[in-house]
Amino acid sequence: MSIEASTVTAELATAAELTQEQQDLRERARRFVDEVLIPNEELAELSRGQIPEELEERIKHESIEAGLSGGLHARENGGQGWSKLEWFLVEEQFGRSTNALSWHVPSAYNVLASGTPAQIERYLKPALRGELHDAYAVTESDAGSDPSRIEATAKRTDGGWVINGEKWFVTYGDIAAVYIVMANAVEGDDLLPTLFLVDRDRPGIEMIADPPFTHTYPHGHPTIRFTDVEVADDDVIGGLGGGEELQRSWFTEERIGIAARGVGSMWRLLEEAVSWAVEREQGGARIFDYQGISFPLADSAADAAAGRLLTMEVARLADAGADPKIVHAKASMAKLFVTEAAYRCADRAVQIFGGRGYMRTNVAERFLRELRVDRIWEGTSEIQRLIVARALERRGVERTLH
Repeated sequence: MSIEASTVTAELATAAELTQEQQDLRERARRFVDEVLIPNEELAELSRGQIPEELEERIKHESIEAGLSGGLHARENGGQGWSKLEWFLVEEQFGRSTNALSWHVPSAYNVLASGTPAQIERYLKPALRGELHDAYAVTESDAGSDPSRIEATAKRTDGGWVINGEKWFVTYGDIAAVYIVMANAVEGDDLLPTLFLVDRDRPGIEMIADPPFTHTYPHGHPTIRFTDVEVADDDVIGGLGGGEELQRSWFTEERIGIAARGVGSMWRLLEEAVSWAVEREQGGARIFDYQGISFPLADSAADAAAGRLLTMEVARLADAGADPKIVHAKASMAKLFVTEAAYRCADRAVQIFGGRGYMRTNVAERFLRELRVDRIWEGTSEIQRLIVARALERRGVERTLH
């Protein structure tokens, strides 16, 4: 079979797993990335992520028009009502672009879908229209993804609650209109992990640090301090003590999304690196013909294919209503494998490009910086290994693997 024929066969095999509607969705997302996001990557890089307002509005408008905004949220709230598999297909495409330009596509954290009708009207629907942004304030200086170590408190008052605490790495915290704050609600001797919706303009909220980070993204990850911030009972989301369960659901979803985007990044890196290696000549031959170049590309292709299948399987299990604990463990497995593999892929691509790979105008250089954080946020690789190891012990090897 020729290379062309085998490629067509593979494409048909992949397409056969998807409905026509899902294939159309994937192609819409791909066109949007190719036509709107990728052409503006270098502009975003050279402007340190601060793109012109008209481009930001174009991304918002065209993503809404293409039906790519608010994917997992219900249609009645302004989302698309996608399955996890459909979401994977779009996030994979978003992952092919650098500089987080897709952050301008209207969306909202899944937690807001658990809000009261009033909270959905006030926060979720405007977010999905691109009118406001939410920010998840969980991490603290001595507590990362482990809610049992959170020190922020919410104490009862006559009119509701008063929150005190300091949150680190609050992604979107510099532009958010509302913070989703994890705090321990104090009820007698009990500390109940609870989520609160806190408007940014409330007295007592202070952004005490807005550090620069390695990547060039449009929004920051500042440190936010809450000092005697008063909120009402109506600002509790998910009920008293419901924060841990909601957070587990959030982590599972975020980890699937990170893995999906990592798969997309490997796809883009391989396309760019293979194209360069096939055209570039050294010593009278294409550098692609040297095993020192082609073998790392082959390793990256194997990583990308394995990561894609693993992440798609997790998405399908979530859609099928599988045991949430198994889905949680497999999401950790996918995030662990893909984020480690994607960083290796980026490092190899930089090496293949040589000196050009060290230029910020090169896609491999940008991905090398951007992919590094994926091994840290929403639970470090070490946390993912711990979750997977516990699943092996508690759920058994067969259930964890199959």
